[in-house]
Amino acid sequence: MKVAGNAKIKVADEVWIATALLHREQRQRNDFSIEEIVNRAASEGISGVNRPGVYVHVVQHCVANRPPNPGRYRMLFETSPGRRRLFRKGDSYHPEREGAKVTPNPQDMPSGYEGLLDWYRDWSAEAADSTLATDPLLALAGTGKRLWSSEHADEYVRRLREGWE
Repeated sequence: MKVAGNAKIKVADEVWIATALLHREQRQRNDFSIEEIVNRAASEGISGVNRPGVYVHVVQHCVANRPPNPGRYRMLFETSPGRRRLFRKGDSYHPEREGAKVTPNPQDMPSGYEGLLDWYRDWSAEAADSTLATDPLLALAGTGKRLWSSEHADEYVRRLREGWE
């Protein structure tokens, strides 16, 4: 989707939009290379020019689980070296990025891209639910509570004391 250039858009917002578009169009993909995100931002032409700052934002400034230097956005998540996806609730992040911006502000979204924020909210919630359902450690939550009910605990202690004099 090409729209008229908007030189006022923040580079971080441009990076978020490019990554969101990749996710929305390629739902089967978990992440994207740095080059794919930079190329998508360039081909989208949101700001009207190819800004060199896009690359450094994808590599460092927008990446939640990297130390801030100096940008401290939490818009992207490094899944492995050279790979990124959008940050979502539940992802780990560098403590110095606490409270930092995760998505563009609605009033800063260029015309034609406003629907991405609604798409992201649904995508992020769905992904978080999916992670909880498939994480093997989280799946164990609550499985042992029956073992420690009073009748089982008493039985356990009785077995431990068998043979004591």
